[in-house]
Amino acid sequence: MTEKPEIKKRVFISDWELRKNPGNIPENAIVSPLSRDWMDYGDQKTGGLEDRRTSDGGMSDQQGEADLRKQIVETGRRLYVLGFVPATDGNISVRLGDGSILITPAGVSKGALAAGDLTKLGMDGRVISGKKPSSEYRLHLCVYKQKPGAMAVVHAHPPLATGLACAGVALDKPLTSEMVISLGSVPLAEYATPGTDEVTGSIAGLLKDHDAILLANHGVMTCGRNLETAFQRMETVEQAAKITLAAALAGGGRLIPPDKVRELEKIRARLGLS
Repeated sequence: MTEKPEIKKRVFISDWELRKNPGNIPENAIVSPLSRDWMDYGDQKTGGLEDRRTSDGGMSDQQGEADLRKQIVETGRRLYVLGFVPATDGNISVRLGDGSILITPAGVSKGALAAGDLTKLGMDGRVISGKKPSSEYRLHLCVYKQKPGAMAVVHAHPPLATGLACAGVALDKPLTSEMVISLGSVPLAEYATPGTDEVTGSIAGLLKDHDAILLANHGVMTCGRNLETAFQRMETVEQAAKITLAAALAGGGRLIPPDKVRELEKIRARLGLS
């Protein structure tokens, strides 16, 4: 009787297994679509940074400085198209694995950035390489020092949100569930002269509990665990400003009841947004 040849068992590789040991995949492995996406794109689809953070809170080489430069350029283009950074307004930064940051330079349109335009700064504000940094670099450094989990910062001038900041109106009312879940409360920082240490003083006390801040008579600052999150928060701030203004023009908004707000805050906490 002829023995049947032994058939190797097929191995199903989970997303968790790949993250644990990405360089050791058996030849007979069957990789799930989700895991295949993770192999191709890292965590970009989910926005997570857990596997890219280093011990000092920065970004590891797995993502790479070159990729982050491209992301800043693309984010600048998107902000410009939205009308959030006219002329040479606004600035964008990300934190690197060695603790330094990449930031947009002074005097350059965010819609016409090139990867080589960006400046690398130390956390002491010293220029490591590149052009003269944005005059608002102090604001960015303040965020990174106060919020170890912040990996990216966006400062822009979305017109309606900035208009409310000029009128002394914070976005701290629970008008929609999305505002509560995505942003929480968006406070209004006191006016400070742009490009000075006054700016860091105006926001330092607010950073612990907030990822988005209106800057009186100036604009908006948002931050996040990655650049996409910081960008989307900027979009959401402007959307919240539109809704707030529309509600006021319609006679005043009806706020979500406090007990329902607490339920939304629990959802925000479960999603890791608080």
